[in-house]
Amino acid sequence: MKIKDETLGMWLGVIGVALFAVTLPMTRLATGTQAQPQLSPWFVTLGRAALAGLLSAVFLLVTRSPRPAPHQWRPLGIAVLGNCVGFPLLLAYALRVVTASHAAVVTALLPLVTAAVAAWVLHQRARLGFWLCAIAGSLLVVVFSLVRASQNGHGFGFEWADLLLVGAVIAASFGYIYGAQVTPALGAERVICWVCVMALPVTLPATLVLWPVQPIATASWLGFVYVGMFSMWIGFFAWYRGLALGGALRVSQTQLLQPFLSILVSIPLLGEPLDVVTLGFAAAVVATVVVGKRLSQPPAPAAPAIRGPVGAVD
Repeated sequence: MKIKDETLGMWLGVIGVALFAVTLPMTRLATGTQAQPQLSPWFVTLGRAALAGLLSAVFLLVTRSPRPAPHQWRPLGIAVLGNCVGFPLLLAYALRVVTASHAAVVTALLPLVTAAVAAWVLHQRARLGFWLCAIAGSLLVVVFSLVRASQNGHGFGFEWADLLLVGAVIAASFGYIYGAQVTPALGAERVICWVCVMALPVTLPATLVLWPVQPIATASWLGFVYVGMFSMWIGFFAWYRGLALGGALRVSQTQLLQPFLSILVSIPLLGEPLDVVTLGFAAAVVATVVVGKRLSQPPAPAAPAIRGPVGAVD
């Protein structure tokens, strides 16, 4: 893998993570709380996929994109289940119960789970130091979230919402990796577009059926539009390309920044405070990402390695 491609992949990963980081507070705005519900979790899940699907259909038609090959439908289908249904639905239900900051505690495990799925599905290898950095970064995020919850007088109990968030993390990880698997052949933009278009026959009519009849706050509609356009569509343009260019094992570690970016965005949206502890832990997490990136490269082989089948990420 070329150094320039790896660096570009890392930057694209950061852009994708920045867009995804706003998903938590925007989803909470869209669904509301149990005390003040707004859009239903099912409507947010299917509606955001339908919005992205309509945009994707236009993109594919304008660019005259060819249909995926037969062997590419399976990974695309898994990405549909993971990114269009599993992650947003479980997240939306969880955010009806817990705050965005609480959700950031559990979703902080996403980089480690994504790296594990990448090692299994894409047969990628990494040095022990990489895994130690990945674990250390994840632990830093969890410890930070626990400290912050303690400072605010809130405990961190394992409840049903946490189980939903764990399920969301697993679903997203499989969706990310299987989408990245076909990105080299299809291109990042076409991967997410085909994923959304494949779901359109279900998501579009379901969205119309589930359309709310009660008044919905403007902020909730804005949150819905964001998760449909950016979380479900534009963010993946950068994310899938980053995973393909930089390597899923390495680029996935940029997700360690996502909880902190979510908290920063939650300051104006949800009124959460920012303190020195947040900045200190963010700097420590950035350090683990940088070190992990350097340790993730295996020693250079003495002879050129035989490349794997089309769709594999080096």
